[in-house]
Amino acid sequence: MISQKAKYALRALSALARAEVGEPLQISDIADRQNIPKKFLEQILLDLKRNGLVTSRRGKQGGYLLLRPAAEITYGEVLRLIDGPIAPLPCLSLTAYRRCEDCNGESDCEVRHVFARVADETRAVLFSTTIADALNGHPASVAVEETA
Repeated sequence: MISQKAKYALRALSALARAEVGEPLQISDIADRQNIPKKFLEQILLDLKRNGLVTSRRGKQGGYLLLRPAAEITYGEVLRLIDGPIAPLPCLSLTAYRRCEDCNGESDCEVRHVFARVADETRAVLFSTTIADALNGHPASVAVEETA
């Protein structure tokens, strides 16, 4: 499951994506529109700012804006930034690989083989679906093989 923080980050980015280009949104407006606790949202927006997804303007007409177009920000990028590695097992992580302590060998691990497919499909969807796609109701589709 994704964390509440990641869910709020994605909702905050969606609110910013809906705003007029060049028009910043204040934290209180985002919090109200997306039903996010204001103090928690402040922390999230600072994380997003530090990582180059949003920027802020000071002053009466200030607030937050997307630093990149919504069509260039993927769900996978945001989830990895907020929650860390996107893998069901440490031995499947692309960014924080760790050998499983109780494993006799990755090539013989039945659990790893199944979850490798899950991880690959999950990453394919997350890293091909942008904030703009989600707003437009067009999340990425990945062909998944089903058996009867």
